[in-house]
Amino acid sequence: MKLKEQFIYPAGAAAVFDLMQDAAFRKQAAEATGGRDVDVDVTPSGSGVTITIARSQPATSSRVPDFIKSFIGETVRVKQIEKWSEPDADGNRTADISMKVQGQPAGMEARATLTNKTAGKAAFVVQGDVKVKVPFVGKKVEPFIAKVIEKSLQYDVKAGIKRLT
Repeated sequence: MKLKEQFIYPAGAAAVFDLMQDAAFRKQAAEATGGRDVDVDVTPSGSGVTITIARSQPATSSRVPDFIKSFIGETVRVKQIEKWSEPDADGNRTADISMKVQGQPAGMEARATLTNKTAGKAAFVVQGDVKVKVPFVGKKVEPFIAKVIEKSLQYDVKAGIKRLT
C-alpha cells in the first residue's frame, strides 16, 4: 500500500535536521505515542547519519480490530532505520527509511526528503510502501499499519514544530 505524507516546518532544513537527530527528542516523541522500551541511536555513517529507533507498541487499543490483534499479538516491537545523506549545496537531505515489525512479515520501505523552502521554512516528505506479506490477510492489515505510521509521523512533526517555535 502506498503511503505519502507531506509537512512544512517553520524553520530551515538544518534546524529541522538538528531536531531529527536529537536522540532525546526522538525518544520523547516515541514515548508520547505509547512507545515503551524505546532505544534511539544516532550514528554518523559515511557522509551522512543513521538514526535507529526501536520501541515496543501496545496493540491493545480499541482502535485495533480483533483480527489484527490475533495476527500481531498484544505488543509489537518496531525497528526503524533512517539513513540520512549529508546536506547538498542547498542544505537539503534525503533518507532511506526502513521500518520493520519484529517477528512479523510487516513493514515499510520509504524515501524521505527534507528541503529548504522560501521564508525560512522546510518541507518534509515521506513516500513509501507498506507491506504485510501474509496471503489473504495482508491487504486487510496494510491500511491499518499505514494509518499508524501516518499518525506517528503527524505527531512527530507536530511535536517538532512546537519545539522549533
